[in-house]
Parts: sequence; C-alpha cells; structure tokens
Amino acid sequence: MPAFQLTCCSTSDLPKEYYETRNIPVVYFRYILDGETHYDDFGQTIPLNEFYKRMEEGSSPTTSQVNMSEYITFFEPILRRGEDILHLSLTSGISGSYNSAKLAETELRGRYPERKIIVIDTLAASSGYGLLLDKAADLRDEGKSIDEVAEWVETNKLRIHHWFFTSELKYLQRGGRISATAARFGSLLNICPLMNVSHDGFLTPRAKIRGKKHVAAEAVERMKALADDRLNYTGKVFLCNSAVPDEARELASLVESTFPKMDGKVKICDIGTVIGAHTGPGTLSIFFWGDPRVD
Repeated sequence: MPAFQLTCCSTSDLPKEYYETRNIPVVYFRYILDGETHYDDFGQTIPLNEFYKRMEEGSSPTTSQVNMSEYITFFEPILRRGEDILHLSLTSGISGSYNSAKLAETELRGRYPERKIIVIDTLAASSGYGLLLDKAADLRDEGKSIDEVAEWVETNKLRIHHWFFTSELKYLQRGGRISATAARFGSLLNICPLMNVSHDGFLTPRAKIRGKKHVAAEAVERMKALADDRLNYTGKVFLCNSAVPDEARELASLVESTFPKMDGKVKICDIGTVIGAHTGPGTLSIFFWGDPRVD
C-alpha cells in the first residue's frame, strides 16, 4: 500500500484502466444531456462517440462541478482507513471545483486532525492535467513522501503545456470562448483557433489559423519552441481528441517524427464528456513538458 493516497478528478481525461492500474481514486464531475444527468465516467454510461454524435445533432450538454459535500463523501473513507490524501484538482481557471475541494479539506482536517490532506490547484486541464498526475504517481511509486510529491507538483505544474485546436467553432461560441460574429466568420473562412491554458489556468485563444492541418503543424511548432530540450525532448507526450481518432493518429505521427527521442509513443486519449461539452467534437490537443508558462 502506498504511503498516501493520490486522487484526482475525472476531468484529467485518461483511460479508465489507467486510474485502476495506477491506484488513483477518481471523483466524478457530472453533465446533463437531453434533460438527463450522468457522471463523467469515461464513456461507461454513454459511449463517447454517442455523446459527440448527439452534440453534432443539436444536443447542448451542460456540466456540473463536484461540490463540497461530494468531496467530503469521496475523501472521508480514505481518511477513515488511516491514509493521507494528495488531491490534484482541475484548474480553478475553468471550474470552481478546486474551491469546493479546499472547503472539504478544511472541514475534514477538523474531523481527522491526525491525518494529512493536501489539495492542489493544478492549473491544468484534460490530459495535460493527466500528464501532471502521471508524474505525481511515478514519484509516489518511487517512495517519495506526500510532502515531497506535493512540493514537486507545485514547483513544476506550470511546465505542463496544453495546445488545443478545433474547426468546430460553434461549440467555442456556445461556451463563451469566442463571439457569435467570430464563430460565423471563422467558419466561413475555415479559421481554426489555436488555444492553450494560460499560467493562471484559463483556456486562452492564441492564434487564428486557416485550415486544420495548418493549425496542427503550428501546434507542433509551439512544442519545438517550448519543450524541454527542444527537438531533443525526452519526456512523455499525451494527446487527446474528441471523436476524431484518425486525426489524432496523424498528429501523433507528426509529433513522434519531430521528436524522435521522446519517451515512448504519444499516448492518445479521449476528451471526456465534461471538457468535451465545452470544446465539442473535432477537438485535438497535445500536452508536453517545457518552459514554465508565463502568460
């Protein structure tokens, strides 16, 4: 048994089997689709292809963060077993869930003063959040203490880079990321916005590029400019997509040929229902380690 329990939210967008294999309990966000509430459960209740198909057919899912009471219900059995908790939370820049987790932390410290519970705002999302979680799990498995892992995560979390792009602008408009006018003219001109997660955890448009292949190439150019050791990058790369697996494999091949020294193959994941409710189908993103984010 590990010296402490590492936990996370479902919005870290890794395969369900990953969390089971790495012994990482997950707290589930929720979403409402066509009037019914579901958990963000990695496509177990509603397969992700069906979820995105329903969005394409006009469904407009809404999402619900984990509240304080749910965090208490999630954390308390772990504390009761005598284990400490290090919880990595979805960025506070797009969700209030981190604040709910902090309230639960305060409440539970009063109930279990002998236990340690640490909640960290990762300032990361989707499989970028997953990439940070993966490193924390490695450090835990190497025998690092809860304080050592927490300190490492806090020190290095801004080294996770996220580059998102999509050609389906209506979903970004619906989520308030771009205006209706920008979405209308962008679609006519085949504009694909390139976005990243800023240093303070917000999804931020960075460039407007015509054509999805061109924006994919630009995302790789950003990696060349920002990744650890640049073209000699030796870290892991995670990539996620919403119902465009062929495009994901094409982007993964481009990354692998550009960075031949990287750690293994690109790990391709699915964008889950909560993140996907805001980005829509057709989204791709790459995640890697690099220079600290400063804007």
